[in-house]
Amino acid sequence: MQTNLSEQARHLPRAEEAERILRSCVHCGFCTATCPTYQLLGDELDGPRGRIYLIKQVLEGAEPSASTREHLDRCLSCRNCETTCPSGVDYHNLLDIGRAVVEQQVPRTFSERVMRRGLRAVVPNAALFGALAKAGRTFYPLLPNSLQSKLPRHPHPPVERPKPRHTRRMLMLEGCVQPALSPNTNAAATRVLDRLGISVIPAADAGCCGAVDYHLNAQEQGLERARRNIDAWWPSIQAGAEAIVQTASGCGAFVRDYGHLLERDAQYAAKARRVSELSRDLSEVLRDEPLEELHLHGDRRLAFHCPCTLQHALKLGGAVEGVLTRMGFSLTAVPDSHLCCGSAGTYSLTQPELSIRLRDNRLQALESGRPEVIVTANIGCQTHLDGAGRTPVRHWIELVEEALADAPLESRQDEVQACSTKPF
Repeated sequence: MQTNLSEQARHLPRAEEAERILRSCVHCGFCTATCPTYQLLGDELDGPRGRIYLIKQVLEGAEPSASTREHLDRCLSCRNCETTCPSGVDYHNLLDIGRAVVEQQVPRTFSERVMRRGLRAVVPNAALFGALAKAGRTFYPLLPNSLQSKLPRHPHPPVERPKPRHTRRMLMLEGCVQPALSPNTNAAATRVLDRLGISVIPAADAGCCGAVDYHLNAQEQGLERARRNIDAWWPSIQAGAEAIVQTASGCGAFVRDYGHLLERDAQYAAKARRVSELSRDLSEVLRDEPLEELHLHGDRRLAFHCPCTLQHALKLGGAVEGVLTRMGFSLTAVPDSHLCCGSAGTYSLTQPELSIRLRDNRLQALESGRPEVIVTANIGCQTHLDGAGRTPVRHWIELVEEALADAPLESRQDEVQACSTKPF
């Protein structure tokens, strides 16, 4: 579409990028057909095309209002529209640019500022979040329902992690909330990878990927977390680590964007690009491995919720399902599997009413095939869906690890023999 940025907008660091994205939109409206918030609310301004128009107006000099910010806030950043768009509009980057501009021009209420600062202080801090989650479990009966639903009903304790022993080695992003809310997920992934001849090496100084800060419009703080992670991983990358594995697709999507988000940072651009190249969702790693040699046979009936970040951001729709099918699990059909569950990072806290409506719709679809368990690939989705107190929801790798533990002994003797005691 024709675009004429204001003089003020032309001085934005990402002005050229914004103008390029705006010009790529042909306002066909295909995106509205798959937008979860547009389907719920029926308002053009609560769909991608409408939000693009709002951002265009602001960048062309129109004064934004609280209503403008509200429509942008309601976006889940699910990127479903990007999958649908025939013109390849890079919507999520335009949204980030627009949100940052509006945030500066339209002050938030005191309560909104307190909530957002609180989320940014607590969620990315794994130690603090873990302590609060532990306290929440201790006083669970005394908590309001809104907080009870954010805590796991039946957390599974972590299995013992094997020590690094293989020549093939990978880093793993532990995450900030996952160790507290689903403590067995990363441990289970480590055990499965070990059985495939891949050791996971720790990076103690790595922390939150930066997505929480960034998507709450504290973008520079989010990028600073990205830089710290790059610094933490870089020695192992130089020593030959072949990948950086993520078990949470939300984190993976943001790490995959490091190269783009830091491309104007002279000090970190090349390193960020390399980190993005090495970033791998767990499903990407496993699908290329000889899983059949593990002789697993999953005997449970599962429904898989494919997170938006996995299918729309990482373009890995079908990857987890393929891995689970190869291992013998029975997967039920899930109607409208492209839709968001409403978790979307901190969206379930900042937009609770919309989030719950989306969650309940998704659960109805997931439970339609009467699964024993619902599995997913992102901690936010897992916690949000499980918070309804209906069908149990777990990370898919935990069920794979349980099947691994039950595998015939002979399969364990067929493990990859390439081990090394040489320090990494």
